[in-house]
Amino acid sequence: MSDKNVVSIKNLSKSYKLDNGHEVQALKNISLDVKEGEILGVIGTSGSGKSTLLRILRGVEEFDEGEVTVGRYTLKPDSTKYFFNQVKRETAIHLQRSFGIWPETALENVVRKLYAKKYRDESGCELDVAIKEFGDEAMELLKLVGLDHKSDHLASVLSGGEKQRLIMARQLAKKPKVMLLDEPATMACPKTKQDILNAIKKINDELGITIIIVSHLPEIHKYLADRVILLKDGEIEKEGDAEEIIEEFLAPIDDVCDIEIKSSDETVIKAIDLNKKFILLHGGEVLDIRDISFEVKRHDILSLVGVSGAGKTILLRMLGGLDVPDSGDVLFELEKDDEKNWISIEEAGLDRMEIRRNLGFMHQEFALMYYATIQEQLARKLGYKRWDMVEEAKKKAKEEGLPDQLLDALYQLTDLPLREAKARLEQVGLDPDILDELFPKFPETAVREEVEDLFEALDLPIEILHRKSYELSGGQKVRAMLAIVLASKPDILLLDEPFGDLDPITLRTVSNSLKRICDEFGTTIVMVSHNTDFIKELSNRAIFMDDGLALDDSKDVDGLVNRFIGFCNAEYLM
Repeated sequence: MSDKNVVSIKNLSKSYKLDNGHEVQALKNISLDVKEGEILGVIGTSGSGKSTLLRILRGVEEFDEGEVTVGRYTLKPDSTKYFFNQVKRETAIHLQRSFGIWPETALENVVRKLYAKKYRDESGCELDVAIKEFGDEAMELLKLVGLDHKSDHLASVLSGGEKQRLIMARQLAKKPKVMLLDEPATMACPKTKQDILNAIKKINDELGITIIIVSHLPEIHKYLADRVILLKDGEIEKEGDAEEIIEEFLAPIDDVCDIEIKSSDETVIKAIDLNKKFILLHGGEVLDIRDISFEVKRHDILSLVGVSGAGKTILLRMLGGLDVPDSGDVLFELEKDDEKNWISIEEAGLDRMEIRRNLGFMHQEFALMYYATIQEQLARKLGYKRWDMVEEAKKKAKEEGLPDQLLDALYQLTDLPLREAKARLEQVGLDPDILDELFPKFPETAVREEVEDLFEALDLPIEILHRKSYELSGGQKVRAMLAIVLASKPDILLLDEPFGDLDPITLRTVSNSLKRICDEFGTTIVMVSHNTDFIKELSNRAIFMDDGLALDDSKDVDGLVNRFIGFCNAEYLM
């Protein structure tokens, strides 16, 4: 690290106007210098201004007051587009998602970016000619991010973490002065995250590139950052070394809820000899789930643990009946006519509808609807799940001559993300509005009484019923999403990493809320998560998966998770 500043920010302020006419000040009089070759960490809760700061440094966001210097160029509120474009050339940005990747090999992807650096047009690149000119340089960049052994692999068959590193190599091809990282690998498993963090360190060590990394994960800053700033309500509250700033950041965190989760001896789900093989069109066999058998006990909070691609999400979707195994079965306990029966999640019919009515599924991409109030969204979910609404749908289907199996197939779609459900209906030529016709919304005027006890358990003010998502704090949004899934008091809740991008303060609130829900309503949970602290805090049991196999099933959750961290060689967690 040199003494020369490569980034200088003076009295920077930025406000946004919302649709409702309110104004939010994202940044307030920020001043900051970043040294050449420094790794600067930026930490803060959701809404603190982190991403806004990064977008301004990238040259894609205008601001109200102050000035920003990046490399040779200074931006002011009245700067022309020319100067913003120059700052874009001085910087590279890496976001959490995979974007801007060509359906070609890893080497060809980097070659295209090197070609564009010289000739300004990726699409006009003739690969055969460009590889001769830039192939060696591209291979060096792939080596830098640990992907030289995958140079001839199509980008489409790379793992999520490998795609992230390919994006880094492409960004490095621009020869930036500053690399901006916005929540890199937040949703990744510990092994993938370690690979990405190693690549970031190597880029800084070998190329001396200045790195500004935004993350709400303390362990990332401890592993990477030379210095950390704490943003709060758009202001720099404190700056210093990682340990000091993280202690300040975590000061408001709630204590761990002291409720002990104890499962009963009663089995509620049986997974029996599950096998499922996935083939990727251009990549051969990528996942082979085999011989998975286990039972879920009532009141379990069971975590599925493993690296990305181990088969966790597919297994969870098979438990929920959203994916069908090639062989094997998933059975749910169902009480009918005062007798307990075992019903297959694969067998279409009214019994399976009853299982689904008592089942909640929260997907990775689960999000609040921007345009609807919380009350409206709760009314829709209660229309799908409340027992009397389901009984009414059965009567309506019978009157209209719909077979039980078709009604059940339609009901299955209510557990899918809305976009996926509509796509499936359109594929078979059905109007997506058919779900609303069969399962109309629960009366909104009755929602408050229905969810008051749930809101109390989630520590949510009942007044937010009439608000929309943008009027809620980050923690309230997450608990509101939970309230929607839990509105009908399901017996079983399946969670597919819906909290992977939360800061630790909000995540602790979620963990404590789920413990209270399980204690008060007797809910059984099966979840997928990559956050090892969250798993330890919440779970009373865990299954460790790798390469489609269940390697371990233990009630010693801390021990299993620690073995998993060692398996991943996740130094940043050690």
